[in-house]
Amino acid sequence: MKKYAVIALVMLLIPSMAFAGGAEEEKSEYVFATDATWPPFEYIDENGNLTGFEVELVPMIGEAVGETFVVQNIPWDTIFAGLKNGQYDGVASGVTVTEERKATIDFSTPINNQGQVLIIPTAKASEVGSIDELPEGSKVGVQIGTTGDFALEDYPVEIRRYDDIGLAIEDMLNGNLDGAVCDSLIASDFVLKNENYANLLVVAGEPFTAEEIAIGVQKGNTALLDKINEGLSILMENGEFDALKEKWGII
Repeated sequence: MKKYAVIALVMLLIPSMAFAGGAEEEKSEYVFATDATWPPFEYIDENGNLTGFEVELVPMIGEAVGETFVVQNIPWDTIFAGLKNGQYDGVASGVTVTEERKATIDFSTPINNQGQVLIIPTAKASEVGSIDELPEGSKVGVQIGTTGDFALEDYPVEIRRYDDIGLAIEDMLNGNLDGAVCDSLIASDFVLKNENYANLLVVAGEPFTAEEIAIGVQKGNTALLDKINEGLSILMENGEFDALKEKWGII
């Protein structure tokens, strides 16, 4: 009798267990990490608020598919490890799609195309017209772990790595670097829009890499990736995506 009673109890529990399991899979919100040092994609404004193109885009994607997507400020040097460990659901931080990253991250539909450029002091504009014209051994600053960091390994320069590209820019203006490398969009923001650097910086030549920027999720998280791509598709079709790019001056 006890044997049959146990079997009956297990059969009664199975539906409730399945329901509980399904409930655990439902999330009240999805958290996306961003390193807020890359205006206009993500940065902290003068009032201490997290803002930028991706900071606004991510919640819009969630809203388009009936989900709550939020953005959290996370340092770049820990951002991919945190994604792998499940500390958050995705990464939206001007992330370039690379073959190496594809091994551990699944990427959304691209949200922008850009490249790496060299920023130099205006005083050196007549001497250096592109990264290829930098003298061998020149000191070049870059944010550690970025695609700019990796790209510089192909050039005969001394790479100086910083936690924040803004620190590299400041060090260059203090005379400690010959140049700094970052995404073309970020460079444009520093050179053209930042009043603190008016007439002090120029971009030397054209971008020397071609890159796609996308939102990343853990490898194999197709459910979330599908939500992101669906949301992006909706925003691209209804014009909200282009309007947001225009708002933030993204070409």
